[in-house]
Parts: sequence; structure tokens; C-alpha cells
Amino acid sequence: MASESFLRSKEVSTMIKQGFISPNSSQTLSFSPSTTPNSTLFSVSPTQIPSPPPSSPPSNKLRSSPRPSPTLFEMMSEEQQRESKQLDEKKRKLQDRVSRILAEAPFRDPNWGGGDGDVKLCVVSKDGVRVLMNVHRRVLVERSGFFREKLGGDEMVSHSVEIWDCDDVEVYLETVVLMYFDDLRVKLVNEEVGKVLGLLKVSAAIKFDAGIVSCLEYLEAVPWSEDDEDKIVSAMGQLQLHDSVPDVLQRVYAEPSTSDRTDDIFLTLLSGVLLAKDDKARREMKILISGLLREEATHNLSHYHRNSTFDVSRETLHHLCHKCLSSLIQCLSNTTITDENKQDRGILQSEIAREADNMHWIVDIMIEKKMGDEFVKLWADQKEFAILHSKIPKMYRYEISRITAQLCIAIGRGQILVIRDVRFSLLQTWLEALYEDFGWMRRACRSLDKKLVEDGLSKTILTLPLAQQQAFLLQWFDRFLNKGDDCPNIQTAFEIWWRRAFIRQYVPEQDNSHLQITVCDYPH
Repeated sequence: MASESFLRSKEVSTMIKQGFISPNSSQTLSFSPSTTPNSTLFSVSPTQIPSPPPSSPPSNKLRSSPRPSPTLFEMMSEEQQRESKQLDEKKRKLQDRVSRILAEAPFRDPNWGGGDGDVKLCVVSKDGVRVLMNVHRRVLVERSGFFREKLGGDEMVSHSVEIWDCDDVEVYLETVVLMYFDDLRVKLVNEEVGKVLGLLKVSAAIKFDAGIVSCLEYLEAVPWSEDDEDKIVSAMGQLQLHDSVPDVLQRVYAEPSTSDRTDDIFLTLLSGVLLAKDDKARREMKILISGLLREEATHNLSHYHRNSTFDVSRETLHHLCHKCLSSLIQCLSNTTITDENKQDRGILQSEIAREADNMHWIVDIMIEKKMGDEFVKLWADQKEFAILHSKIPKMYRYEISRITAQLCIAIGRGQILVIRDVRFSLLQTWLEALYEDFGWMRRACRSLDKKLVEDGLSKTILTLPLAQQQAFLLQWFDRFLNKGDDCPNIQTAFEIWWRRAFIRQYVPEQDNSHLQITVCDYPH
């Protein structure tokens, strides 16, 4: 008996753990022995909890017992009831809409010239909603190729037609209603694009040509949202319709353009931005075009995209890049250290900042287009430009050093891949200028992320051979001690170099396997 009680207790504990019985439930388990030996039968029976005897009002210090948490079975039941209520509510709303359509349907009007309907048409949705209507064979046969095939026999025979598993009963019903009107465009005015697409699909399914033409004319005439555009393009691809489809898609599909034409458009747009006279408009258009280029790249990488005709050639970007670089060098060449009035100095500083910002923007586009490595080589070779840069006051030139910082950030992120010699040449040419201008950059450039520049510079230095790391980092160590916050803080790179050089020294292991390979020829 003890063992049987233990087994029963274990079964009850299992049910409680699985959530089918609450440990605080008002239900109790009663057991009754089975007539069969070595077996136990148990059942769950609700019992009434006896009422407590009347007592004085509870003290404020006493707390009511917490409400027991629902069991898994109770939660599942509540979820099923909730889903059932939602489904019933959905069906009720659909039936209300269907009732309104039927109340105004022309085939329900006793004054309609066709008399009583002679075809019983039943439309059944996938979730079981049925709509029964009496329609006119003459209208169905005249307007629909599908019904013409099905009802084209003896006119004296009554017909009953059922259409099952409809995606949208309401749309099927409205399509039948449209077959009773001559001017369908009037009926489609103010309809949503999604509804008209549904009518188009049903019209195509039942070969209702007038409905197809009217839906296509509507879609060609109304404005589209971007969501509507995707739905329309997808629907046009799925439906095999007639010659009106190209008219609908002309606003989104263009004739295949040549690469030269695309480059001309791109060159015109970017040249216009670079030469813009209004600084605010120039900044806004830079943000706009950069965003569109990134969006185009994202679409090309996604699983669904249209064939892009916006493929800018490398030659076009090279042309713009060299043009910006020449303008920037020209600005610095015109700069003199002689006395100038404040107005001239302000104009000069503004021009250099403008050209440096243009260069920064073009480089950003080249990085997006996976062409950053080519600019790194070009920038690293500007030895004479770097010398000219060192002769200009910092207040004029600091914007130029942002370009070097931009390249180090991209290299540190892995967005630009260049060989070791080019990385070394980049730092050898421009690192000193970056150190000198960092204080001005930090104070004057609101968009500068100091930590991002320091991280990119650190990672770029650490990609070099250990001896070159040492040379650059010892140079930084001495400068940082004298300049402090006016010098990039790359001590993280210094620590990594130190560990590589003195703590975790890597020594290539010698191959002591003495592996020998013998080749033997066997006769055939």
C-alpha cells in the first residue's frame, strides 16, 4: 500500500509540474482501487471547500492569500476561446459588409430590366462563409468568358453555380456587381488600390474583360504609395494580361539605359552638388544622394530587387575624385601667410572647408562603391600636397585631415583593403598632419567622433609589421606626452604592440616532423 501511495503521489506531482493542475487548486484528487490487481485508477473530482466559521473582521496586518496562477491547461483554453471570439467577430463583420453590398446590388432590384435572376450563384470562402445570390444568366454570359463556357447551353435550363475556397468573398461579390454596370470607371472612383487589385485578380480569373480594362485604367491614373507600387508590380508579373499592362508600369519601368547615359546623369547630379552656391541646399542634397545610393546598394543585395540600371562606372567616380582633389590643391596653393584682412581670411577658410567637405563626400561614395582602395593609393602618393599642407595655418587646413581620419576609420572597419606598403605610405605621408590638426578637428568639427577616429587609427597601425608599429607608436608616445588631448589617444594600440613585442612574443615553430614522402610506381 505504501508503494501504491508513493506512485500516486508521484503521478500527481508530475501533473502539477506540467501545469495541468495548480498546487493551490480547489480541486482535489480522490483515488479508488481498481478491481484489477496491480493497477490503480484515479480520477479528478471537484470538491467543495468548507466555508470558514464566522469570525471577527481580519486585522490590517493580515494579508489575503495570493490568487493562484493559471495552469497550462487553463491558459490554452483561454487562448482558444480568444481566437474563437476573434474569428467569430471577423465573420460577423464580413457578413455585415456582404449584407450591405447585397442590399444595394442591382440584381436584387425588382425594377431591373432583366427580371428575376435565373442562376443561383454561391460563393464560399476558405473559412466557410457562404454567400448565395440570384443573378442573371444573360449578364454573366455576356460579360464573362468563364461563365460563357459554363452556362452557354440551353437557355431554358436553370443553373446553380458554386465557387469554393475564395480568398475574399467580398471582392468576388463586388466583381459580380460590376458586371451589371456599363461605366465601370465611375464605380471605381475613390476605391483603394488594394481593393482594385483584388477586383482585377477576380476579373482576370473569370475572364471579365471590361473589368480588367477598367481596373488597369484606374491603376494607371491614380497616385501610388511605395507599398502600392510593390503590390502592383508583383500583381502585374503574376497576371498574364493584355497590352494595357505596359501602360500601367511605365511610371516604374524605363527602357534599358546605356551605361553612358547613367554616367551622364550621375555626373550632372554630383557636379551640380559640388558647385552649388547655397550651402544649406548643398548639404541637404548630399544627404539625399548618399541615402539613395545606400538604398540602391541594399536593394541589390536583397533577395527581391529589380534590375538596377543605376550602375555608375569607375571612370566617372575617378573623374569627380580628381576634380575635387585638384580644386583642393588649388585652394591651398592660393593661400599665403601674408597679412590679410579678416574678410579675406574668412573667405579663404570657407573655400578650403568647402572643397575638403566635397572631397570627404566623394570618398564616402567611393567607399560605398567598394572603390576606397583606389583613393587610398591616390591619397598616400600626395607627398607634395602634404608638404604644402604643413605650410598652411591649422585654422585653414584642419578639414583636410578629416579625409585621412576617414580613411583610417574605413581601414579599421575592414571596408577598405589595401596592401601593407600602401597602408604604411598613407600613415607616413599624412599621420604627422593628422596629429598636428587633431586639436582643431576635435574643437571645430561637430560631426567628428573622437573615439571613432582613435579606434580607426589604432587598428590601421596594428595592421603593419611589428617594426613599423613600433616606429609609429613610439612617435605617438612622445607627442601625446607633450600635447595631451590635442593628440589622438591610441594607448590601446600601444598596449597591444607592447604585448606583441615583449610579453607574447611569437616564435615560429620549427617543423620537427621529418615527414618523408616516397613515390613508388607499380606495374599495371
